[in-house]
Amino acid sequence: MSQYAELKAKIAELQAKADDARRQEVVNVIAEIKQKIVEFGLSAHDLGFAEAARRGRPPKKAPLPPKFQDPKSGNTWSGRGKPPKWIVGKNRDRFLIAQ
Repeated sequence: MSQYAELKAKIAELQAKADDARRQEVVNVIAEIKQKIVEFGLSAHDLGFAEAARRGRPPKKAPLPPKFQDPKSGNTWSGRGKPPKWIVGKNRDRFLIAQ
């Protein structure tokens, strides 16, 4: 067997031993961390994990209650965004919904 092949075999053997040692240590570390979390009453937010969950689009907000209503059709508008055709150019006080 060549020296290179022997070294490759030793590397593979050492890598397998390192993987086994890591697996055993990870089990112990996880158990220790879980025990500390329970002992100190920590949450995901305390550990900084809650921030990572906020990636992507923000959650949709609840729709606003209607502020204006067309007396003819009954259509409503919250007062935000592009005004509907039935209120454009007209006095909006006429269309206010009594609260």
